[in-house]
Amino acid sequence: MPVAHVALPVPLPRTFDYLLPEGMPVKAGCRVRVPFGKQERIGIVTAVSERSELPLDELKPVAEALDAEPVFSASVWRLLLWAADYYHHPIGDVLFHALPIVLRQGKPASAAPMWYWFATEQGQAVDINSLKRSPKQQHALAALRQGKIWRHQVAELEFNDAALQALRGKGLAELASEAPAIADWRTGFSVPGERLRLNTEQATAVGAIHSASDSFSAWLLAGITGSGKTEVYLSVLENVLAQGRQALVMVPEIGLTPQTIARFRHRFSAPVEVLHSGLNDSERLSAWLKAKNGEAAIVIGTRSSLFTPFKDLGVIVIDEEHDSSYKQQEGWRYHARDLAVWRAHSEQIPIILGSATPALETFHNVRQGKYRQLKLTKRAGNARPAQQHVLDLKGQQLQAGLSPALIGRMRQHLQADNQVILFLNRRGFAPALLCHDCGWIAECPRCDSYYTLHQAQHHLRCHHCDSQRPIPRQCPSCGSTHLVPVGLGTEQLEQALGPLFPAIPISRIDRDTTSRKGALEQYLADVNRGGARILIGTQMLAKGHHFPDVTLVSLLDVDGALFSADFRSAERFAQLYTQVSGRAGRAGKQGEVILQTHHPEHPLLQTLLYKGYDAFAEQALAERQSMQLPPWTSHVLIRAEDHNNQQAPLFLQ
Repeated sequence: MPVAHVALPVPLPRTFDYLLPEGMPVKAGCRVRVPFGKQERIGIVTAVSERSELPLDELKPVAEALDAEPVFSASVWRLLLWAADYYHHPIGDVLFHALPIVLRQGKPASAAPMWYWFATEQGQAVDINSLKRSPKQQHALAALRQGKIWRHQVAELEFNDAALQALRGKGLAELASEAPAIADWRTGFSVPGERLRLNTEQATAVGAIHSASDSFSAWLLAGITGSGKTEVYLSVLENVLAQGRQALVMVPEIGLTPQTIARFRHRFSAPVEVLHSGLNDSERLSAWLKAKNGEAAIVIGTRSSLFTPFKDLGVIVIDEEHDSSYKQQEGWRYHARDLAVWRAHSEQIPIILGSATPALETFHNVRQGKYRQLKLTKRAGNARPAQQHVLDLKGQQLQAGLSPALIGRMRQHLQADNQVILFLNRRGFAPALLCHDCGWIAECPRCDSYYTLHQAQHHLRCHHCDSQRPIPRQCPSCGSTHLVPVGLGTEQLEQALGPLFPAIPISRIDRDTTSRKGALEQYLADVNRGGARILIGTQMLAKGHHFPDVTLVSLLDVDGALFSADFRSAERFAQLYTQVSGRAGRAGKQGEVILQTHHPEHPLLQTLLYKGYDAFAEQALAERQSMQLPPWTSHVLIRAEDHNNQQAPLFLQ
């Protein structure tokens, strides 16, 4: 009797053998329901053979075959098997990570009815100015009058579901559904959106990529901020879609903005599907299936969109390829950029890695001849480069981490009705809580990292494993109540700026303030309306947002980056600095960037400021080579978790 080797979502690096009953033909990549312990689990068949390591009479039979055909495309299947081996991660975890949640639960791999909003007859006839006290409802009704809006697209628009529900309550809008139909966008493909005239560098890049489009090629598109990388992407996609092939565009988590999506949708008369956290499970499955059956022309998504199956994928684009959000930090710790290159090679298609500040690994691959580099050096429009200033903090009396000179410059920019951004890549109130009497520091018992103090939420939180506990009333070591915060976080900075700028609206944008769905969009809209004049943020604020009235940007903790124990810290600082320099003065206004440091003479800092990011990257690569650090070598990180902290050290030894 045939034996099915089944991968289950359990933390074991093996598959499990089950007998295949007669009349139950399954293939590798199909889902099955199998008995496991005292319950039944959903598994994925990795192979079918005639033998098992166990006697056949000890094997249990497969309870149910859920698919007649594999749920994975052939290329994604190859990618996942290779990745499980490369990352030494349990095959079951890897395979299930790549599936939409609905399929992990054993539900059918078919699309549910599609729901959409439309304007009722009353909604078409009503005076839209009657909604002027509800701008979001007014905006939503205006959009509905242009045509129906699919429910899964609402999260991408500049109004929300609450506005639509309010219109429904007034009889101005309604929900309806229709069965999904596979439409062939290829027959009527066109480019109705406006094409911008490409400059020489952009045209050269598009031509080079197009000439190598029938096989694998990896391209680094290194373009300064505002040089028009997106227009290159769009032109390349136009060539690919005109051949009837599909495209995958990957963006960092924070870069998936309504403006980005709208630009792709307006350009092409072809379906664009978006995979993001705002989708519910059935909507995510629908987008996944549309890519698999060829109905979607373009898929735009974050890290996990890499595992989307396509009927005929023609190109992969990774925007901001240096961004750390492409690295999965929990569970299966893969890097989506690296796996995307492997997938492009497997499918023999081009891949474009775009960035103003490429990762050192990517620079290294260019130098090794594995990737080809295309440069965009001309800034679009009349934007002028920001003025740079380094403030030496030695001997300075600081207020909440701000030097007197920086406070003075902030006042000048604010008096001119401009906005100011302060970057501090350390959320929370303070990075540590210390006992002033005995020196005790609050440590996480799970991972030995220091707890971060979150005063507004009245708790300590570990930013490594996310455990948390209430703030202690007294020191557990000596009993003292003299517990003091150590260091500066964004929460404390926001609190300290209030008395310094009492009449100025201040907004803090970090993971703590934007964890609620839609919160980031609300903050950004408020900034663009001029509602916030001082912005405090972590690196998430540097990623691709357009703030036309920001003329002063300051990085407060330069020394923390230059002297960190993390060998990648200086690289991340250089990327952040280069990115934020492009945030200052983008609408015809002169921008200014101020760095605060106790070490203005630091060689990496000097190279970055006066020779640019490329020169910094060359110098940093040379330093890494001398110390035998990646990308010149490969490092393996072995982690162990233990609830009582006794077995983990023994395992690691």
